[in-house]
Amino acid sequence: MQVNTFGVIGAGQMGGGIAQVAAASGMQVILHDISTEFVERGMAAITKNLRRSAEKGKISDSEVRSILGRITPSTDMTKMQSADFVVEAASENQEIKFKIFCQLDEVCPPHAILSSNTSSIPIGRIASRTRRSEKVIGMHFMNPVPVMKLVEVIRALSTSDETYRTTVELAEKMGKTPAVASDFPGFIANRILLPMINEAIFCLFQGVGSKESIDTVMKLGMNHPMGPLELADLIGLDTCLAILTTLHQGIGDPKYRPCPLLRQYVESGWLGRKSGRGFYQY
Repeated sequence: MQVNTFGVIGAGQMGGGIAQVAAASGMQVILHDISTEFVERGMAAITKNLRRSAEKGKISDSEVRSILGRITPSTDMTKMQSADFVVEAASENQEIKFKIFCQLDEVCPPHAILSSNTSSIPIGRIASRTRRSEKVIGMHFMNPVPVMKLVEVIRALSTSDETYRTTVELAEKMGKTPAVASDFPGFIANRILLPMINEAIFCLFQGVGSKESIDTVMKLGMNHPMGPLELADLIGLDTCLAILTTLHQGIGDPKYRPCPLLRQYVESGWLGRKSGRGFYQY
């Protein structure tokens, strides 16, 4: 199936990044969020990213204008009736995602594929809320989207071969490398990553080391580009808590139990970079 118009639900850091790479690959993009303020903030971030690339000589000024010209901001979900493929990139909240997919199922044309950028919620669970479960799939981008090459492609039991092939081809068209995962909580990336981050938080919580020491050990000892606590702040501590909760409930292994310190930070509104404070201050 040919994808000419690409929809994105959510104009935050992930959704904006997905919209940017989709538009850069030549597709018409509809970028949707629930308020004009959120959409304008998303467009401003995309514009800033593109202009920074132009200043570095990676793209021309005319390419910046062309990419921005292919993105249509929207607060009206019915605009998705012209989309061939939609990625949902809303908060990592199961009920919010269920509601969005019910709306998309009503609005989008019958041929449209509906995908989720969820970090952990099983795709089959989301697909069951629609009447087109064969056209529902996971398309999990990494943050920051314009830089990171990986896209996890997650097939539910009901996902058709055509939906899978179209999604893989689309990821490659956007300059990404797809990796296929089965439909288990957390998939591959976060089933491996989040227990490491959680254990790093436990180390801080139990006084095994300072945040700087913990991150330094992983960067210099294990050659990680970022320490786990720095990375948690980048991901968002609320998102880390949501993923760990899904893993703990879905798999049941105690190693996925969120550290009490993580929960305290989230309850205090210390969410990482997006709130200005997490394990570090920004």
